[in-house]
Amino acid sequence: MRLLFLGDIVGRAGRNAMIERLPGLRERWKLDCVVINGENAAGGFGITEAICDEILNAGADAVTLGNHSWDQRETLVFIERQPRLLRPANYPPGTPGRGANLIDTRSGHRVLVVQVMGRLYMDPLDDPFAAVDQALEACPLGQVADAIIVDIHAEATSEKEAMGHYLDGRASLVVGTHTHVPTSDHRVLPGGTAYMSDAGMCGDYDSVLGMQKEEAIRRFIQKTPGTRLEPGLGEGTLSGIAVETDDRTGLAVRVAAVRIGPNLEETWPRFWD
Repeated sequence: MRLLFLGDIVGRAGRNAMIERLPGLRERWKLDCVVINGENAAGGFGITEAICDEILNAGADAVTLGNHSWDQRETLVFIERQPRLLRPANYPPGTPGRGANLIDTRSGHRVLVVQVMGRLYMDPLDDPFAAVDQALEACPLGQVADAIIVDIHAEATSEKEAMGHYLDGRASLVVGTHTHVPTSDHRVLPGGTAYMSDAGMCGDYDSVLGMQKEEAIRRFIQKTPGTRLEPGLGEGTLSGIAVETDDRTGLAVRVAAVRIGPNLEETWPRFWD
């Protein structure tokens, strides 16, 4: 299978880049499954139902969230009727929505998508390792799921790497989100799980983590309240990871970083061209 995971969409610049490029990439690379983190898609804070539909209609098979899951109050309602929108699985019992789902892709494959949120320097949620275990035990790779993608939305690289090694051999891809800065450690772990500490973002990289530079810089210098942070208005760049799996095992055989757009050095899976 051919999998594509794209990092956090930040505002209109990220949405426009995704809408413009994703349909062509799905066709050009013959993608079987696309998962995108959309927790900053609505003006940098959360997601709306209209934007979620926009992302899915552009070619995503599933959308994951994170610590901004509930910034748009409507998400608490519409997430219950949208099975392809996933919030962290380690939210407490009774939280609206779901943190894992077996997605039937357009190509006829079944992909388990799981999201958890880290606890280091983040909200003190339930144990993310136990939450992933529960999801994978209910839907094991190669038996129920053709592929498994785990999005760990976390601040600490150590927590993300620990999750990658913990799931090595049990998931197709473990990828970090949240920091909006793409890392260069994409690789296939010894047990066959593709890993990347952070997929980066889909947004304007001439910014501070996707937000306009001026107010972000002023806050660091003056340490006083100011205006609301707003997403950058420049051209967006797609950032993420591409994975090819073994159809027999569901484990990764090849992996490549994806960066398409201005401000970053472009790269993509040349083995699919």
